[in-house]
Amino acid sequence: MSDETRIEPSADVDATASIGEGTRVWHLAQIREHARIGPQCTIGRGAYVGPGVELGRACKLQNHALVYEPARLGDGVFIGPAAVLTNDEFPRAANPDGSPKTGADWDLVGVTIGRGASIGARAVCVAPVEIGEYALVAAGAVVTKDVPAFALVVGVPARRIGWVGRTGRPLEARDGELVCPVSGERYLEEAGALRPVG
Repeated sequence: MSDETRIEPSADVDATASIGEGTRVWHLAQIREHARIGPQCTIGRGAYVGPGVELGRACKLQNHALVYEPARLGDGVFIGPAAVLTNDEFPRAANPDGSPKTGADWDLVGVTIGRGASIGARAVCVAPVEIGEYALVAAGAVVTKDVPAFALVVGVPARRIGWVGRTGRPLEARDGELVCPVSGERYLEEAGALRPVG
């Protein structure tokens, strides 16, 4: 990938946002004030990055992904097309007296995603939740609870159905361990968590 940063003319990037070297921001994307986008990222067409959101190195937001503040994404995080990271536990447009809500009426909560994790197309992560490193959230899932590192979660609400390795492939049981069929990396499951062996 080129080290040259590329921002399409139709993208709306606030002057206070920080865009890392080699990052590409595609058509009609919006990056709000004080957002920090790491180097070598890709921000797809029509994607939205809220104020103060932080993305690590080599993240990829696919077309129309919506990442609301105060989300924090580690290095190498993938957000699929039209996926949403929310920020309001109790959403309302108006107060009980009928007056429109203002920024002062919200207590923003965020989604935190660990290094290498992937969020599938049209999945929704309902804040506040934490997605562990290298976890994989299936397309269309609705995450309402924290997801452990390396977990494969599916459904509404999302539930763990297996484990994945750093390649994103489901792990296979072999001789009391879980093994990545691509890399050969080995893992052990202990007390509902996965840890690499060696």
